[in-house]
Amino acid sequence: MMGLGYIGLPTAALIASRGIQVQGIDVNQSVVDTINSGKIHIVEPALDGLVKHVVEKGLLKANINPDNADVFLIAVPTPFKGDHEPDLKYVESATKMIIPKLKEGNLFILESTSPVGTTEKMAKIIFEERPELKGKINIAYCPERVLPGNVIYELEHNDRVIGGLDEQSTIEAQNFYRHFVKGELHATNAKTAEMCKLVENSSRDVSIAFANELSMICDKAEINVWELIHLANKHPRVNILQPGTGVGGHCIAVDPWFIVSEFEKEAIIIRNAREINNYKTQWVIEKIKSTALEFELANNRKPTIALMGLAFKPDIDDLRESPALLVADTLLSNGKYNLLLVEPNLEENLKYDLTDYRGLNGRVDIVAYLVAHNQFKGLEFKSTILDFCGIKKSIK
Repeated sequence: MMGLGYIGLPTAALIASRGIQVQGIDVNQSVVDTINSGKIHIVEPALDGLVKHVVEKGLLKANINPDNADVFLIAVPTPFKGDHEPDLKYVESATKMIIPKLKEGNLFILESTSPVGTTEKMAKIIFEERPELKGKINIAYCPERVLPGNVIYELEHNDRVIGGLDEQSTIEAQNFYRHFVKGELHATNAKTAEMCKLVENSSRDVSIAFANELSMICDKAEINVWELIHLANKHPRVNILQPGTGVGGHCIAVDPWFIVSEFEKEAIIIRNAREINNYKTQWVIEKIKSTALEFELANNRKPTIALMGLAFKPDIDDLRESPALLVADTLLSNGKYNLLLVEPNLEENLKYDLTDYRGLNGRVDIVAYLVAHNQFKGLEFKSTILDFCGIKKSIK
């Protein structure tokens, strides 16, 4: 398993739990040492116990460099660079690391979210260096589709889409995933599987963009957006999502750009949705700023503002691409505001001074709910409330 992050480590541990010997590879020595001690470096329910079990059983061993294997899985990040252009440096680096270890009959699977055609590109890199392996190894793409906070269950039970570069590669990949996946394994080709992952997250992004755009319209029209959506969803064929501070995480906030970068003229709705969701975060920032200014003018002092939640979604500790974190960073960099940062799912953070959400009453003038964590439900404040995620929504 190349990459021991939010997807690689749970996948490696789940495979190992089936009695299969797994070597996990990561470029970070601290990550390697942590896993080999039976501990984990990320927060994910049920993962710590599973990793401890498979490490103690000798079924999972982490290392910096790969060794020989029958199956090689790539689960490294695929960020973007410049104008939202996908950056494949980690995927290419991981692929090049295992090329010397490949042998006839091996199965190479790419799980990293990737632009269409990436699996073919990796095959080309492999065969340019090892031409004798052409037609003698199996290469496939199989994206994950899991929800942070429920990764172990979803890795095991969700359906998977598997696309090989040829029919035999697809069959071999399906046979491998049957060892630890109970969901249905849907066969296709590599390009379709790659696009499927991008389309799934782009579809969700478009739906969220509609809700976020609606929230801004309702704010201007002085309409309770939560009540409006509740009533509109009474229609048997309408299902509007809930608006929020924006869109975060390593998937929905990133994957649509992979389509836009390659199909710029065609991906009009997908681009617009990304821009709307990004703009919603800036709109939240301006709303907090204007509310702070109104308070200062009325009270002749700067307000103390509590930013409630920093994670990219409720009830997790993951800060990747978090719109709430962008709100906090922007306001902090301004230097004009008295801010209290509240993230109950983090015990501590080296970069941010965190405040306990309990006992805030009487200390804050403005409460800005950025993430709908369960810990925030039922809290009562006499302060000015800015609810960007529906914590205080009132439905008649």
